[in-house]
Amino acid sequence: MTVTTTPTLEGQPIQQYLGIVTGEVIVGANLFRDLFANIRDIVGGRSGSYERILADARRQAIEEIQSECAAMGGNAVVGIDLDYEVIGDTGSMLMVSASGTAVKV
Repeated sequence: MTVTTTPTLEGQPIQQYLGIVTGEVIVGANLFRDLFANIRDIVGGRSGSYERILADARRQAIEEIQSECAAMGGNAVVGIDLDYEVIGDTGSMLMVSASGTAVKV
């Protein structure tokens, strides 16, 4: 299934707009991972553990919109928007949300 941030697919006219699809993934932070990430922030460098978690959460959110699109009879999602929010009383969780428009091409 094609997913894109653009509003159209070049060379593939959209036959039908099916509606908005969304996917949300919330991941909790791990105390030890946070501790090591803070140390990396102080001494410099990238936090590989957080990067992997973000990539996995983003992938899951996109998979959710693809599943929702397929359930609506679509075969592509256009105009995808990805958002990241820190949530929880202590900011201990991260939400990744994806939304777009399900279409038939």
